[in-house]
Amino acid sequence: MPPTMMDVLDLWAELGEVEHVSVDFLLPTGLYIQMEVPREATIQHIKQLLWKEAAGYPLFTLLGAMEGHMFECVNQTAVHEELEDETRRLCDVRPFLPVLRVVTRSGGHNERLLDSKIGVLIGKGLHELDSLQDQEIKDFRTKMQQISKEKIQRIQVMSWEEWLRTHFSPQLEVGQVDGMIEKLCEDGIKVTMHYDQSQVCTVRTLLELALRKWANTHGHNNSSCLSDYILRISSKLEILYYVLGICLIFVCVQYIRECLLAQESPHLTVMHSSVLRGMFERELGCIASVCGHKQSNAPLPLPPKKRPPSVSTCSQFKITLVRGIKVNTEESAKVYVRAGLFHGAELLGKPAVSSDSSGRLEHLWNTTLEFDVAVSDLPRMSRLCFAIYAVMDKVKKQPKSIKTPHSKYQTIRKHYPIAWVNTMVFDYKGLLKTGDVVLYCWSSFPDELEEMLNPIGTVQTNPYTENATAIHITFPEYSQISVIFPPFDKVLSFFFYLYLPFYQATFLFFFPSDEELSQYLLQLVQVLRYEPYYDCALSRFLLERSQLNRNIGHFLFWHLRSEMHMPAVSVQFALILEAYCRSSIPHIEVLKKQVEALNKLKAVNALVKTGAVKSKARTKDSHLKEAMLTCLRQSGFTETLSDIHSPLNPSVLLAEVNVDRCKYMDSKMKPLWIVYNNKLLGGETLGIIFKNGDDLRQDMLTLQILKLMDLLWKEANLDLRIVPYGCLATGDHSGLIEVVSSADTIANILKTSSNMAATAAFNKDALLNWLKEKNSGDTLERAIEEFTLSCAGYCVATYVLGIGDRHSDNIMVRSTGQLFHIDFGHILGNFKSKFGIKRERVPFILTHDFIHVIQQGKTANTEKFGSFRQYCEEAYLVLRRNGNLIITLFALMLTAGLPELTSVKDIQYLKWNSLFCIGRVS
Repeated sequence: MPPTMMDVLDLWAELGEVEHVSVDFLLPTGLYIQMEVPREATIQHIKQLLWKEAAGYPLFTLLGAMEGHMFECVNQTAVHEELEDETRRLCDVRPFLPVLRVVTRSGGHNERLLDSKIGVLIGKGLHELDSLQDQEIKDFRTKMQQISKEKIQRIQVMSWEEWLRTHFSPQLEVGQVDGMIEKLCEDGIKVTMHYDQSQVCTVRTLLELALRKWANTHGHNNSSCLSDYILRISSKLEILYYVLGICLIFVCVQYIRECLLAQESPHLTVMHSSVLRGMFERELGCIASVCGHKQSNAPLPLPPKKRPPSVSTCSQFKITLVRGIKVNTEESAKVYVRAGLFHGAELLGKPAVSSDSSGRLEHLWNTTLEFDVAVSDLPRMSRLCFAIYAVMDKVKKQPKSIKTPHSKYQTIRKHYPIAWVNTMVFDYKGLLKTGDVVLYCWSSFPDELEEMLNPIGTVQTNPYTENATAIHITFPEYSQISVIFPPFDKVLSFFFYLYLPFYQATFLFFFPSDEELSQYLLQLVQVLRYEPYYDCALSRFLLERSQLNRNIGHFLFWHLRSEMHMPAVSVQFALILEAYCRSSIPHIEVLKKQVEALNKLKAVNALVKTGAVKSKARTKDSHLKEAMLTCLRQSGFTETLSDIHSPLNPSVLLAEVNVDRCKYMDSKMKPLWIVYNNKLLGGETLGIIFKNGDDLRQDMLTLQILKLMDLLWKEANLDLRIVPYGCLATGDHSGLIEVVSSADTIANILKTSSNMAATAAFNKDALLNWLKEKNSGDTLERAIEEFTLSCAGYCVATYVLGIGDRHSDNIMVRSTGQLFHIDFGHILGNFKSKFGIKRERVPFILTHDFIHVIQQGKTANTEKFGSFRQYCEEAYLVLRRNGNLIITLFALMLTAGLPELTSVKDIQYLKWNSLFCIGRVS
């Protein structure tokens, strides 16, 4: 037998000294070979080494060609994984044991390779989906594969201009810009293009001027056609002109507008179109290598399936509750089941309750639960909600009184919820369910549910069937043929006949732009949890729009993948991710590099955490940082972390890590501060923070709402200079945060201004002096105005959202004067407290040094403070007018499992304490 590993967990964590690993290879000929192989070697290279070694062993001729075999291993999740993608490195595969089995390839290599890449990318092997015995899953995957093939064929015949529009469209301002154009462009717009400063009005005009200037400067004939060149933002892959920008107003671009408001010159680059044409050809080649060459004719559609005839029955809807399985209660407790029929969150009739049953784990009822709703009246989306209770009688002694001189004992019945589960009444084909069903329940209960039924919970059963509580029910048969809900088109035909103009107008009005869809994408992904069937209008809508805009597809991928560890949605999200990857084959390689880079950062973070635990002494911090930098300098890490699209913003290319400027932060989870060189703009650096151990979804939601507030204020011609920096959850308690350039915390500013740390907080001139150091003359006035505007915005925002734990370490200021808040661990009034006393004494933070800056250092300058107060009042009134929108966005996130958004109580804070509290505000 092969030798066992003494410490398997440390095998792939060795990041510095160990270059080779002893791997056991199991051959199909029955032989076992042990070899030393490089940790960072690719699977293909390891296979070549194995075949060379196996040539000296018996039965080598029976092994056959190397191309007909592949490796199989047991991965870190204890699942068999076929290593079809042989470009991966062994250290990235990370087998649970260093054992690789050689197996014979079966089926088409290209299809298996694509399946392998998708499985690694989404974090769930497709063989796991294949093994699920669920016809709905099989039908959904078949439909999506057919749709994906059709979309790939459309991409193969797409012109490169259409491809350009899909991939590199600039981010535009959502709000109105008409009044802002005149305000921002009074003196013309200064554009830095390394050699030109021009006053322009459209993108086309700017490109013509730039090409003319370039030709005159370098003495070239300007004989090239305008369409041979592309104008893009220097720091991003956002194209301002090709076919996109013929009529594009310059100031409508988000980046241009931000530069103008900050009184900075936009940096633009003219590039030849052949660069992007080459990218387009490579993507077509990638598609052709997987799917073959483009087909001229689309495949013939499958004939429509015949639906069974509809049957109408006036019988009351009922079910048979057979038994409960693995109901873990005390022996003295009795168990009963409560069932309710719901449409959405609305209860249809009175809930049905079973009788009490005694027992330990198994409970037998065999009783009929009848509901006062006829089968013919059942809505299409009816769902059955079950809750299992334990009942215990407790004897309580009543105190003596004048009327009752003797003590009395009273028996009190207490009800304890054990588990809940939901199921649909109709299946995904519209057929009324019949026969026996075993429902595996969920143990955790949401707060404040009416009668403890959970209609907004998932209709998926608990996948951990071995230990889950279950109930066995039977749906009766009401006729000899299946009862089916009428087709959707027949149900709506009458309504469309009467209200067709209204429906058309509504559809056109609610069709969101790409910018609007990106704004609400986080909530739309969470709404997928409420969808009872895999093939629904929302999933198709998101998949369709993600194909039309690569930016939307990027964030859809990460929003779904970051929650793949949750059992309630893992299958549903895996199906949507698979469908997206199959229809976006070129995007797979881009996303794959990001996933691999995040895995490397996770390994570095684990190294830092382990070293911090082993060495408590502060003197060893320098050694720990050196070990981290040594790890980042290794070839396996530098290659994986270089030349990737930033997950925070896919239009930004991260060239290579600037290792000397990287560090880890001194907090509990040891976040990594990684500095990158910007590939598109030489000389500039970009910073990102990688966190592993903190749930960033709450920060992501808060920053999204701040961005929405900023948009609402801008629509009201009120720009409060908010800084909604990038934040993205990428996995289970892990994610990335954007580093805002040229910014420092209030605490650091105060410390550097005082010789004694104890007196730093009392120096009200420190912040103003810091701004004076960074700015002078007119620039200082502008910085103070930026500070005033942003301070007003964040005062209102933190008050409305109930953001707590505010102190000088999580409030920052940029050198341009913009103030902004970070770290939103406490929201919606969930303030920190000690011994029952809340630490938050004020509704928002407005310190003396803030007021000192607003008043420009003059105590009697009440005019400036009056302007600040006016900004606050206007900002609050704008949010009040849009209060229902903000409350709705939070309500849609209730099922996400955020630490401080778990019940309706949390949302009530917005309604009664901040957004609609007329008396308190006055």
